[in-house]
Amino acid sequence: MSRSRPALLLAALTLPLAACASSAKSSTAAATASGAQSAVTSADLSTVTLRVGQTGWNQVGAALQVAHLDNTPYEVKWSVFTGGNKQLQALQAGALDVASSSDIPPVFAAAATTPRWRVVAVQRTNTLLQNVVVAKGSGITSIAQLKGKKVGYVQSTTAQYFLYKLLVQSGLKWSDIQAVPLTPQDGVAALSSHSIDALASYGNSIITTQQQGATVIGSGQEILSGDFPWEASTKLIGDAAQSAALVDLLARINKAYAYVRNGHQAELAQLTAAATNEPVSEALSQIVADEKQRPSTVQPTSADQISKEQDVADAFTGLGALPGKVDVASYWSEALSTRLTSALAAS
Repeated sequence: MSRSRPALLLAALTLPLAACASSAKSSTAAATASGAQSAVTSADLSTVTLRVGQTGWNQVGAALQVAHLDNTPYEVKWSVFTGGNKQLQALQAGALDVASSSDIPPVFAAAATTPRWRVVAVQRTNTLLQNVVVAKGSGITSIAQLKGKKVGYVQSTTAQYFLYKLLVQSGLKWSDIQAVPLTPQDGVAALSSHSIDALASYGNSIITTQQQGATVIGSGQEILSGDFPWEASTKLIGDAAQSAALVDLLARINKAYAYVRNGHQAELAQLTAAATNEPVSEALSQIVADEKQRPSTVQPTSADQISKEQDVADAFTGLGALPGKVDVASYWSEALSTRLTSALAAS
């Protein structure tokens, strides 16, 4: 995460580390971002660089640009990945300082290794464009009809989670379908060529399939939490200047989306359309729908968020996708919560 939608720009999928930078180290320029600087301490932020991940395309950076909040007194190097799971791999390897994902990838990442990162904040956002679709002309009209069918899905993501939940709701087990793990890009191609019968995916991949005549037969809208964790390396958390910069960036992101909602959706739609190769009118319609369903806000970590992610982890354990129970609380942290609360209140 969007980020407000988890759009996967198909053209960007082949460039998982295509980075762009936004920075302005002038303290004078930084002061123009009224209120968003409250988290900045006496640390010298002009020497700080934050390497931040995004999925699909850099919508967060676009929102900051629209709100004129991209003039940070530290450098931000944005890198684009095909999913939050790839971001967490980079974060674990030390190639990123900050990652952003849905609440599913951290569960798998924590099960696979001892995390060198912690969830330090959550972006509450919409759950739209999270669907199971069938190709144009398919005779399948319901999830129940997927029994025995080949169903593509994006492994270890929201797509796998809501597909599993939809199957259970329809009286099916995971073993009742021929589950085919695919990237969003490969899933679109497989559905188009009829090599799979249905696809569970999200974001721009869903938009693309619908442009090709696909029909939605199931949605994760009411299943997913809408919580998109921000993960930071333990090294960053322990660094005064870097952690101050991250708190400031998160406050700016929160303020940027409030600015967009306040009559500036069209400006974000222009940047969105240019990045995702969709008509501006469609991008605008989706942005309006996204923010109407659930306004995008940044929040400190909470017990309620941890509990929701624990439910996700337990579901995957029950599915047999995890080696055992994952203690979600073990990789969540309140280390930035006090400063972030103050910064959000001031922004």
